[in-house]
Amino acid sequence: EVLLVESGGGLVQPGGSLRLSCAASGFTFSNYDMSWVRQAPGKGLEWVSGITSGRGYAYYADSVEGRFTISRDNAKNTLYLEMNSLNAEDTGVYYCACAAFSGNWYFMGSDYWGKGTLATISS
Repeated sequence: EVLLVESGGGLVQPGGSLRLSCAASGFTFSNYDMSWVRQAPGKGLEWVSGITSGRGYAYYADSVEGRFTISRDNAKNTLYLEMNSLNAEDTGVYYCACAAFSGNWYFMGSDYWGKGTLATISS
């Protein structure tokens, strides 16, 4: 059974930082490109960042470029998202998901998504 479990969300003040983690099991994590996707309250899904398998090339949405860092530890089957200089617009549920990269990100079915972790940026 594929399982993706996010953690690390919480309440943080503007300008603060959070580090999200996504623990993967039930598949060969190192073989898969991975992404973080978020959903702000009342809005649709927004791709945030992705990292390829193999060489681990990282990609970012313009809205987070320079503030967020994606990484992976294949030995621990874990995906990370370091988020700095947070602002209210970063508030939302953050999901990790398997997504193949081929110029664009192609997401797999719902079985390959986690249930999300909530990050709230507020003073």
